[in-house]
Amino acid sequence: MLIKALNEYYDFLAKNNKVLPKGFSKADINYLICLSPNGNVDRIIDYTIDSEKIDKKGKVKTIKIPRSEMFPKQEQFSGIKANIVDYRALYIFGLNFDKVNGVFVSSDATDKAKKSHNDFIEKNIKFIEGLDSPIINAFREFLKNWNPLKETDNLVLNQIGKDYDKKYAFCLSGHPDILLHKDEILLNHWRNLNCNEEIQSNEHMGQCCITGEILPIARLHSKIMGVKGGKSTGMAIVSFNSDAETSYGKEQSYNSNVSELAMEKYTEVLNLLLKKSIILDDVTVVFWALNNEIEKENILDLLLNFNSETMDAEETRKMIADLLKDAKSGNITHSRLNSKFNIDSNVMFYILGIKPNAARISVKFLYKQAFGKILNNIAMHQQDLQISEDIKPIALYEITRELVSPKSSTDKVSPALISKIFESILYGTRYPEYLLSTLVRRVKTDSDIKPTGFRFANRAAIIKACINRNDRKSGKKEDLQVSLDKENCNEGYLCGRLFATLEQLQRNSSKSELNRTIRDSYFASACSKPVIVFPKLLVLSQNHIKKVNSNAEVFFSKEIGEIIDKLGDSFPNTLGLKEQGKFIIGYYQQRQSFFKKQEKVVEE
Repeated sequence: MLIKALNEYYDFLAKNNKVLPKGFSKADINYLICLSPNGNVDRIIDYTIDSEKIDKKGKVKTIKIPRSEMFPKQEQFSGIKANIVDYRALYIFGLNFDKVNGVFVSSDATDKAKKSHNDFIEKNIKFIEGLDSPIINAFREFLKNWNPLKETDNLVLNQIGKDYDKKYAFCLSGHPDILLHKDEILLNHWRNLNCNEEIQSNEHMGQCCITGEILPIARLHSKIMGVKGGKSTGMAIVSFNSDAETSYGKEQSYNSNVSELAMEKYTEVLNLLLKKSIILDDVTVVFWALNNEIEKENILDLLLNFNSETMDAEETRKMIADLLKDAKSGNITHSRLNSKFNIDSNVMFYILGIKPNAARISVKFLYKQAFGKILNNIAMHQQDLQISEDIKPIALYEITRELVSPKSSTDKVSPALISKIFESILYGTRYPEYLLSTLVRRVKTDSDIKPTGFRFANRAAIIKACINRNDRKSGKKEDLQVSLDKENCNEGYLCGRLFATLEQLQRNSSKSELNRTIRDSYFASACSKPVIVFPKLLVLSQNHIKKVNSNAEVFFSKEIGEIIDKLGDSFPNTLGLKEQGKFIIGYYQQRQSFFKKQEKVVEE
């Protein structure tokens, strides 16, 4: 499925001129060699583009940028091997430039320039045999007549001087728009010859498992670059290195029955996608859609990673807010997406997660879903995460960050867990149970994460999302609200509220800022076994309540009394995982209500 999907995306990009056709490569060209009809070099003209750049001192500086052009595939070798329509000065002119004396020389100790030029002449004369166009004919005459021994004092070359070792293209003199590497007769000949040579040189013909056509089968698959943690030289997705993997005499990647054509397509487009990937812990994630109306990759990156080059923070918040409102009211429909975001909701969207594994790349997940459904599910995911009235989206990387201790630099989130979280977001399914248990454990053990900070808020939000969604998927009523719910009689939630109230009473009773509160000593045990901890805390609170003023005494006594009344005759013996999660939510929301009251008093 993966290779087929990447091949389809390659074909889509090729139709929109966003990837190179098979058998071609890009080159940055600095100069045009202007050839007369008889093959003489009339001029060499600058082919660069002026671009403005701001230097370290803040001044605007104009620099020269080479033009990127498509050429018949140019192979780079350590030895001497010319290419068809080569752009390298040594091969074209057969000269070396002596920078010390500022002169051109036709030979050196190894005669590399002469050998390179001769190889260029031989290959290109043979290649253009029988081809006829004005620029091809001029190029043919150049190949026949150019003699490096007689061109060491060439006036045109001397004007280039120190810039000699650049990249060149050929054009017809007086017509810089008639370029040799863009001549259709030459390009069609290259395509046909390249295809025929590939078929003749490959003994392993077979039915490609991707296209279904009889084509040359790839023996080795090109390397994939840009995977986090992978080798700098690249890694393969398809690779067979053991004799035990030989099947019916087919060695190496002949086993896979992927054609050379399909292999080149999927490797090229995956390398292109990896240039704008996002990283989730150790997993590298890329996504794509078969549609050209809008950069959907940017939108999904925005929703999952909140890091977009095209939208500022205010636009981001507005877009998220609109999506959340639509999701809450069930209005993320085809027509709404088209009218508001110019998005075709029926376009299929792919999301791929990969990770290095020894010498190969391991595919951790591949999801395919209609884009409209993905947006709807992501909006519902963000809706579940809301822990206050102010809309605050939480990126996926923030969720994974909260699963490890802030003190550890080595802890990693399991790729399997990341995959499950991703799946639950994209398909709108239950969150993995391990997500809730991990977050509850982290809140109880990471005492250095302050309850007033954004990380505690994120953890509370994720816990709330896990509990509410899993209840909803089980057919139960959602128990947790966005803000403090004084009507909630769940014992875990009430215990959390009571703990936050007792902590706030302790803070108010002190004339100075406390370095430690009851949270530092009792939070984890109160969350697990309330019956053991709360009687002790209530006794301690009697000492604290004597130190506050009369208004505060009335307020805290009333607040504590209301919560205890709802708890009943006794505190619960133990709280299960889900109830511990509700304890944390009750604690967080009660604390937030205290801060809002304080802010209101300050404003008044």
